[in-house]
Amino acid sequence: MEGMSLRRREYFIRRIILTVLVLLGLTVLTFILAWIVPSDPAALYVGPRARPEEVAKARVLLGLDKPLYVQYFIYLRDIFQGDLGVSIRTKRPVLDDLRLNFPNSLELIIASLAIALIIGLPLGIVSAKRKDTIVDHISRVVTVAGVSIPAFWLGLLMQLLFMRVLGILPLGGRIDTIVGMMYPVKTITGLDLIDSLLTGNWPAFSSSLQHIILPALTLSAYSIGLIARMTRSTMLEVLGENYIRTAKAWGFSDRVITYTYALKNAIGPTLTVVGLTFAYLITGTFYVETIFYWPGIGSYSALALLSLDFPVIMGVTLVLGTAYVLINLFLDLLQAYLDPRVVLG
Repeated sequence: MEGMSLRRREYFIRRIILTVLVLLGLTVLTFILAWIVPSDPAALYVGPRARPEEVAKARVLLGLDKPLYVQYFIYLRDIFQGDLGVSIRTKRPVLDDLRLNFPNSLELIIASLAIALIIGLPLGIVSAKRKDTIVDHISRVVTVAGVSIPAFWLGLLMQLLFMRVLGILPLGGRIDTIVGMMYPVKTITGLDLIDSLLTGNWPAFSSSLQHIILPALTLSAYSIGLIARMTRSTMLEVLGENYIRTAKAWGFSDRVITYTYALKNAIGPTLTVVGLTFAYLITGTFYVETIFYWPGIGSYSALALLSLDFPVIMGVTLVLGTAYVLINLFLDLLQAYLDPRVVLG
C-alpha cells in the first residue's frame, strides 16, 4: 500500500511538471503567433491614418523596439502579473474584456453540457440494453451524426428549421432587445438565466431561455454523440461480466441491475469523457457564438481576428489553452487516484 502511494505521488509530480512545461510552450506559441502574422501591431494600435512619428512612439510604448528575447520575458512577466495587454480594438485591458464576455460563454457551455448529459447518458444506456435492435441502430446513427456534423452547418440548419420554418425560437442574440430594456437583468452571478431566476425577473428569464436553446443544442451535438457512444461501449462491457449474470440468476430486477450495478461500474470512463467534453466546449463555442450572435468569448475573438487585434488573439489563445491543459491534468490525476492501473502502467 505504501509502495502504491509512492508511485501515485511520483506520477502526480511527473504530470504536474509536464503540465508546467506545456504551459510554458503555450506562452512561446502565443508569442510567436504575434510575429508570424504579416502586420505591424504599432500601426494597428495608432490607427489607419497615423503618421510615422506616431507609429514610432507606439512601438516604444508597446515595447516593440526591444530585442525579441527581451519582449518575450516582458510578456511572460506580464502574464504572471495578470496583464494580458490592451485590446487594439476596444482600448480596454484584455483581461477586463474576458471577464465581461466569459460569463455568457460559461452559461452556454453549462447549458450545452447539461443537455449532453440528459440526452447522451440515457441514449447510451438504452442502446447498450437493446443491442443490435432497431433502437440501437437509430441511436448509433444519431450519435455518429452528432459527432460528424460540423457545428456551423448544424447551427444554420437549426436556425432555418426553428426560426424560419416553425417560427418558435429566436434567430440569435442573448435576450430580446425590448425585454432587455424594459426588464433589465440585475447582475449577481453574471449568468442571465440564473440571475433572472434569482430576482424573479420572469420576462427576462423566459426570453433568455428561448435564446439559449438553439445555440446550446447546436453546441451539445458533438458531446451527445461522444457521451452516448462511450456509455454504450462501457455498459456493453459491464453487462457481459459474471457478476451481472449472477445478479440476473438471483432474480434482481432489470432496473436494479442496470442502474445500481452496471451503470455504477461503467460510469468511470464516461465521466472522463464528460471532463474532456467540457474542455472541448470551451474551445468549441467560437462557431456557435458567431452564428447565433451570442455575446461571449467566441464572438469577441472573431472580431479580434477580423481586426488583427494581437493582444486579444494572444490572450484568448493563452486563457483557453491553459484551461484545456488544466482540465486534462485534473482528469489524469483523478483517474490515477481512482484507478491504480493507470499508475502501474
